[in-house]
Amino acid sequence: MKLEAMSFFQIASQRMEWLGARQQVVSENIANADTPNFTAREVTPFAEMVGDTRQSGIVTTDPKHIGGGSVGSPKVIDDQEAWKTGLDGNSVVLEQQSIKANEISEGYQLAAQLYRKGHDLLTLSVTGLR
Repeated sequence: MKLEAMSFFQIASQRMEWLGARQQVVSENIANADTPNFTAREVTPFAEMVGDTRQSGIVTTDPKHIGGGSVGSPKVIDDQEAWKTGLDGNSVVLEQQSIKANEISEGYQLAAQLYRKGHDLLTLSVTGLR
C-alpha cells in the first residue's frame, strides 16, 4: 500500500513541501536584509498551491492526454504585508522574518506529527499491535 496515495498523507507531504519552500524564502529575505532596494518575498498561500490544478500551464483537452498533476508548486511573490520599507528601499524586517520562521517551524512539527500519527493508526489497524 502506498502511503502517498492516501489523501491524508498526500496533504501532509504537500504541506511539508510548502513549508520547506517558505522557509527557503524567509532565509533568503534574512540574508538580504542589508541589500539596498531588496523587496521582501513570500510564498503564495498553501490553499492556492493545493487548489492549483494546472502545473506550468499544462491543460488537458482530451481524456487521453497526460495531465499536469493535481497540485501546483509554491510560487514566490513580493510580500505585500511587509511591515515597512527602510530609507535604502529594503523592505525586510528581521523581527517579522523571525516570527515567520517560528510559524514555519511549528507548522512543520505539526505536519510531521500528524503524518506520524496517521502511520501509527495504519500500523495499529493492520497489525493490531501498538
